[in-house]
Amino acid sequence: MGTLYLVSTPIGNLEDISQRALRILGEVNLVAAEDTRHTRRLLDHYQLSPSLVSYHEHNKAPRLDQLLRALDEGDVAVVSDAGAPNLSDPGYELVRAAWEAGHRVSPIPGPSAPVAALTASGLPSDRFLYLGYFPRRRAERLELIESVSRFPWTLVAFETPHRLKDSLGDLAAVLGQGRSAAVCRELTKLHEEFIRGSLAEIRKHFDDIEPLGEITVIIHGAEAEPPWTDQAVREALVAALDQGQSASQAAKQVARLSGRPRQEIYRMALEAK
Repeated sequence: MGTLYLVSTPIGNLEDISQRALRILGEVNLVAAEDTRHTRRLLDHYQLSPSLVSYHEHNKAPRLDQLLRALDEGDVAVVSDAGAPNLSDPGYELVRAAWEAGHRVSPIPGPSAPVAALTASGLPSDRFLYLGYFPRRRAERLELIESVSRFPWTLVAFETPHRLKDSLGDLAAVLGQGRSAAVCRELTKLHEEFIRGSLAEIRKHFDDIEPLGEITVIIHGAEAEPPWTDQAVREALVAALDQGQSASQAAKQVARLSGRPRQEIYRMALEAK
């Protein structure tokens, strides 16, 4: 029974690959690569010559049985074009199937664009939410941004150069022009660049400079809202009661919005009637 290795590869600078990753790539029977031409350049650079097979979004289903059969005969490595496989790339179906078939699965950690961008962005990195690529369609993109708009964690996402300005505009529209962010471009490569500031400032920057290369966007999480004062609670209760809600209904609604205990809000509702 072979082992399925998930091997992280450089996101730009070829020197970032680990000694362990090189050893595994040289020892496995087969390497499943997102783009075999791209991976071949990496392997040739380090004088490695394992068998290669393509494994990407458009062939992941028909390729699954072939890779499981290869695992029955020996070890297999999965790589993406850059960074950790399985992040915004196909792979989890193969990992799940390998586990279910009784194979061992072993990650070979290494370069990761989301982590590299986050740690160098100057934004909070203790808790973050990875969003993958922003949706192509604006309605879906706005829906996603709205769904995470109140999250306190730093947001991490990928974007393509030709959609970056549109996404920055949508982020500013939903999250606010002043929300802090960073656009990290061409990480570990010759033209590595970090553009930091408010969403409005970063959007303006790209009005004058056309974005190029691989891009990761980091956005500050939502600030904690100040607690509701008694006056704010009373005003919300009066508004709900004026709409015809009962004291119980108004208390339930305002308690949910304010985060304060429902019984306390209910007493205030009775006083407001």
